[in-house]
Amino acid sequence: MKKLFLTLSIMAIMMSAGAQEIKWMKMNDAMAAAQETPKKIFIDVYTEWCGWCKRMDRSTFSNPVIAQYINDNFYPVKLDAETRDTINFKGYQFTYKSGPNGKGGMNYFAYAILNGKTSFPSYVILNEEQNLVTVVKGYHEADKFEPILHFYAEDAYKTTEWDTYRAEFKSKLK
Repeated sequence: MKKLFLTLSIMAIMMSAGAQEIKWMKMNDAMAAAQETPKKIFIDVYTEWCGWCKRMDRSTFSNPVIAQYINDNFYPVKLDAETRDTINFKGYQFTYKSGPNGKGGMNYFAYAILNGKTSFPSYVILNEEQNLVTVVKGYHEADKFEPILHFYAEDAYKTTEWDTYRAEFKSKLK
């Protein structure tokens, strides 16, 4: 009976360790947290209708190594580009604007942080002062996304060329 209990306990611990999830925040909450304790902000800009966005959630973002790294190194934000919420950023209020004939609208904050080049999914990294560091576009498997996260979280982009960094990167994925 003790062996069974021990085995079940170990399995429960292993399952909970593998169930790491990204602790997504709203943009306004992430900015408030960054004011109190400075940290980079990682923004997943998506839309409800985007199939590749959903695939990124199911595969890459559900990977426990990726999830843990994002949680540890960023304030992670899940931003629906079509949100009707007002986003306050650096003294400006960004609101939703309907497209022609009331269709295809977007929140101006998503438009602004993507530099007007809206494709989904896109990932925006802001530094500790909430200035734009980079925009990464498209779907990425976990093994391709991991070095991107490290490159920016560790400020390697300031001193190292991407190709050099990627060639020398040691993955933590199993």
